[in-house]
This record gives sequence, C-alpha cells and structure tokens, in this order.
Amino acid sequence: MLQRLRRSLTTLPDARGWALCGLVAAVTGSLMAVLGFSTGLYALTPTVPGLPPRLLTVLFVPALGEEIPFRGLLVPGRDETSRPWTAIAVSTALYVAWHPLEALTFLPRGAMFLRPDFLACTAILGLGCALTRWRTGSLWPAVILHGGFVVVWQTWLGGVRL
Repeated sequence: MLQRLRRSLTTLPDARGWALCGLVAAVTGSLMAVLGFSTGLYALTPTVPGLPPRLLTVLFVPALGEEIPFRGLLVPGRDETSRPWTAIAVSTALYVAWHPLEALTFLPRGAMFLRPDFLACTAILGLGCALTRWRTGSLWPAVILHGGFVVVWQTWLGGVRL
C-alpha cells in the first residue's frame, strides 16, 4: 500500500488524463450543485474573507489529509487492476463514514457532517476523486478536486456559516 501511495504522489496525469479530470469535475460539481442548492446545503453568500489562508489550510486538511488514506492508499491505479470497483466502493463508503465520525468525536461544530444532503454530496465528491485517482494513477487531481470544492463551498456557498 505504501508503494501505491508513493506512485500516486509521484505520478502526474498526461493531457488526456487532465481532460478526463475536467470532465469528472464538471459532472461532480453539477451533481453536487443540484443536490446542495435544492436542499439548502448550499446558498450563494458574499465572499467570506480569508481566502489565502483558507487555500493553504484546505490543501492540508481536508485535501491531502483525506485523499492520502481514502484514495492514495485504498484506490489502485489502472496499472494495478482493470476492476477497481470494489476498492472504489470501499474507499467512498469509508470516506463518507469518516465525516459523521468526525462530527461525533473531535469536531465540536461538525453537526452539518450528519446531514443526509451533506453526506450525499460527500459520496459524490468521494466517487469523483476515486475515479480520477484510478484513471490517472495520480493522487493530485483528487487533491485539487477535493480542495477546490471545499474552498468554493466555504468561501461562496455558505459552508463557513454551517
């Protein structure tokens, strides 16, 4: 597993892989937007100050901090298997389950992590990250996807207020 993680951190997608990541990001974002806006999880809000430190913070937690165990270690690259679906399902399920565990243990203001709409968006994001990890062999698209959506949510879609 550590070999898998090392490869995922030292591999970058080729142009075709980045194009696929863009497509996955668009589909993931569209599904999350439909769900989030329809349930009130997302609400357009004025820009929340503090974007530069937020970008840095989100890079480490949750982007790298969650992508390393859930996708870097658990999801194989395409060179490891042509049938990744069990690993992707387990990775996504554990990633979703991690959020309520955080809320119930050490994240005192994490009640939002118990909302079914939040968990559904988490599953969509987790699946998108797992697919980009498997298809490209690289963890970096998943880190960018995860971090990007968290920053947008916290900065413009009301995530900080929740």
